[in-house]
Amino acid sequence: MAGDTQTISEYIVHHLTNLTYGKLPAGFERDDGSIVGDGGAWVMAHGGDEAAAMGFSAIHVDSMAWSIGLGIFFCWLFRGVAKKAESGVPSGVLNLVEMIVEFVDNTVRDTFHGKNKLVAPLALTIFVWVFLMNLMDLIPVDLIPSLLSLAGVHFQKIVPSTDPNITMGMALGIFILMLYYSVKVKGFGFVKELTMNPFNHWVFIPVNLFMEVVGLLAKPFSLGLRLFGNMYAGEMIFILIAALFSAGIAWAVPAGLLQVGWAIFHILVITLQAFIFMVLTIVYLSMAHEDH
Repeated sequence: MAGDTQTISEYIVHHLTNLTYGKLPAGFERDDGSIVGDGGAWVMAHGGDEAAAMGFSAIHVDSMAWSIGLGIFFCWLFRGVAKKAESGVPSGVLNLVEMIVEFVDNTVRDTFHGKNKLVAPLALTIFVWVFLMNLMDLIPVDLIPSLLSLAGVHFQKIVPSTDPNITMGMALGIFILMLYYSVKVKGFGFVKELTMNPFNHWVFIPVNLFMEVVGLLAKPFSLGLRLFGNMYAGEMIFILIAALFSAGIAWAVPAGLLQVGWAIFHILVITLQAFIFMVLTIVYLSMAHEDH
């Protein structure tokens, strides 16, 4: 809930600021009035201005911690379920995990037309991992930041998929796999694909190369930015609804109804975005394996 000492704009900016660690340049004046000495200083940023001054060396600690933590939770959960798997009728979490595995396996069989043992495990990892990161958006926006503020942590974004560094990082990983398998499977044919399509004549090589490279680079950008844009918009709506609670008692009930309604609808969004990211990954890798 928006605090009494914060304006609405300050409340929104605070919730959209990552916990950032990086190196401040020498001579930089911090919010508390201190000046960074010679050689700079590796510190936690006290706000957006300091995070921006850190430049490329800055690390979003909260995004890294939550994404890695959720990845470890996914591995722990599925490993535990796999160890308990048996031939009888599954129940509880085991039944849920088997449904997810079967769903992903069928999707890969229907979409991927090559031969690669990596694709199915990768698709399962992407779907569950992205879903868990998106699921964090259903936790009340003030709950965890308020608890961590008692320990002196003033900024905390708990939804990693609202950080473009996370989504574009995953998309970059998929892009590297696309290039690797395109070269491995097609060999020189990949160069021919870039230079002789769509116009199959040497005169049009520059035109073909430009269009194919633009199309190739568009894949990771669309993959990462689609997930980021949808989740960031969802988080922003949750923050705006939460800010209504500070407008007075008359807004408490409408804000509560809006919060519940948007959360129910957002369950569809977070699942759909995880599914889309997984399917596009499978499709892009399938295209990389097409050597005809």
